[in-house]
Amino acid sequence: MFDYFPNYVWNLSVSIAMASGAELGEIMDMCQPLLAKAEAGEDAGTADFMREWMAVADKLVGLADEDEARGRLLSAGPKLQRAALYYLTAERMQAQGSAGRIETFRKGLACFLKGVEFSREDVTRFEIPYGDKTIPVLLTRAIGVDGPAPAVVYLNGLDSNKELLYWSRLPQELAKRGISTLCVDQPGTGESLRLQGMPATWKSEDWGTPVYEWLAAREEIDAARIGITGISLGGYYAPRVCANEPRFAAGAVWGANHNWAEVQQKRLNREGENPVPHYWNHVQWVFGAKDMGDFLEKSAGMTLNGQMEKIKVPFLVTHGAKDRQISVDYAQQSYDQLTNSPRRELKIFTDREGGVEHVGADNMSFGRSYIADWFAETLGGRLQ
Repeated sequence: MFDYFPNYVWNLSVSIAMASGAELGEIMDMCQPLLAKAEAGEDAGTADFMREWMAVADKLVGLADEDEARGRLLSAGPKLQRAALYYLTAERMQAQGSAGRIETFRKGLACFLKGVEFSREDVTRFEIPYGDKTIPVLLTRAIGVDGPAPAVVYLNGLDSNKELLYWSRLPQELAKRGISTLCVDQPGTGESLRLQGMPATWKSEDWGTPVYEWLAAREEIDAARIGITGISLGGYYAPRVCANEPRFAAGAVWGANHNWAEVQQKRLNREGENPVPHYWNHVQWVFGAKDMGDFLEKSAGMTLNGQMEKIKVPFLVTHGAKDRQISVDYAQQSYDQLTNSPRRELKIFTDREGGVEHVGADNMSFGRSYIADWFAETLGGRLQ
């Protein structure tokens, strides 16, 4: 992984941004003024982080405005997408309640939608009804398919959002293989958490079934060929949904997360790296907890023990061999318990190919290609 800073959390954000389309020169412009700040630890200096990244994002918006004024929308689009990436990365680093956090998030959303429109990318935002609220999603359509296409529901991790899922390029790889993708801001993530106040729940089938039914009802989607995947903590949510919603036809995880409740106990003992600064503040916000005890109680059900055995469709477990956040042992546990899957597979990414860090933060290309090929084989897509 690109270890520019002296702490893992900041380097993770930089590596995710680089994998999501950042320009290296802009990364250096944003990071060089922060190097001394990072010496104080992962939590200190996050306000400075936001200031530097927002400055470059604001500049890109101004440059895109100049392109737009001249009718050069194809040039403006990528600038707006990078601005969105920098806004959302800066926002992700902040503690809940930090000044300007929500405003920065809204800027990121607006720049993303305008950026993909100007770039002529086939991705559309929708809202799925969920009780008295909605679950925001991004639909990327299959390429070159006559009639209803297979599809994959793609779930966030603890601290990601649907825009970062889109920038992971898995939706684009699936589209080339004739498969549509639905990137989901499920409760506890993205817009659902920030703009609607919907906390996470361990019982992910409660929202997973409505997401399936909305997608299956679309005329361009083949309801019998819908798969599900998730990244990072999505490696808990996706198997849990697949285990309890039998209409999904296949599943995969990009990073196993077999027993996240146990991981919290390890982190209390300072075992393993955190994904974001202000970690305990963050997880309490995500789960709508009033204090640590409440958080630990609300997350106590987050284990896949007793769930993987329910999965009766093809399922793929992937993990990085040197994941510093979630032990590779959890991937083996998930795979071993897939006792009723007609086709189970365990893929550990090693130094030979890369993608050894958490969800391939060092190299995402191998994870997205492998998962896309898996769904092409199991859902009836194409490999050529």
